[in-house]
Amino acid sequence: MKYFEMTPEERNRFLWWAIPALVLGVLVSFLIQKPIIGIIRLNDAINAYTAKDLITQINYAREHPEIHAVVLILDSPGGTVVDTEAVYMELSRLRETKPVVTWVSGMAASGAYYLSSGTDYVVAVPSSEVGNVGVIGYLPPTPFVFEDIISTGPYKLWGSPRDTTVREIEMLKQGFYQAVKLGRGDRLKIGPDILLRGQIWPASEALRLGLIDQLGSETDAYNRAAGMAHIWNYNIKDLYNVAVVIPSTTNAYGFFLQTKDGVTLPYPSRPGLYMLYIPQLPTEQK
Repeated sequence: MKYFEMTPEERNRFLWWAIPALVLGVLVSFLIQKPIIGIIRLNDAINAYTAKDLITQINYAREHPEIHAVVLILDSPGGTVVDTEAVYMELSRLRETKPVVTWVSGMAASGAYYLSSGTDYVVAVPSSEVGNVGVIGYLPPTPFVFEDIISTGPYKLWGSPRDTTVREIEMLKQGFYQAVKLGRGDRLKIGPDILLRGQIWPASEALRLGLIDQLGSETDAYNRAAGMAHIWNYNIKDLYNVAVVIPSTTNAYGFFLQTKDGVTLPYPSRPGLYMLYIPQLPTEQK
């Protein structure tokens, strides 16, 4: 029966039930929290400080059920091997329960691309830079004797023979390739002969090579994450603002090198192994 065909008494009975139900529905819609897409940003090199911040936010996303998906926003040249691997493993744990989409806003080079290959889907701005797969590291010096220093072994001062470091770098390079191959699967269109040259590509070319999935905006990344999580009406939350993150005091890339001309460049600041893209490697160090 249509409302206007009701008698006054029937209309009153209808409104008696309809209005409270409508009010209750509005109240419930306010009380029930919308699903959230969490944002995790990396706008720096990957080092001990930034890795700790990232892992804190990843754990927050994993432990809070209102967060249904995560968008990882990258603009980074990579960083240390050990810190990159630590973040990668926590991302893998997060992906077991929630979709993770990468958006490359400027650069996903070396270790940053390593992280993106461990997510479900990669969106990038057409002019952003992607790739630089590989590892760099310092070779230890040839051992020699200090007259005033006593060591308990020939490699106590140097850590390892030079050929051992070379083999370790080669092993890590192959592990990097396997991580990309595992993450990209059939979407990857190139083999190790091209990928392991360490080349960095514009995102438009990276799409053709299968390193990323889509050229698009930040909104495209959110929409993709929402679709993968099967949600449509959602809020976006920057997890840096809600997770207990202690801001680090590192410089813009986590590493400093000043040339003789006073130009500051991102550069490994201490011995170790790095998944790091260095835009300009000077021939002389200050």
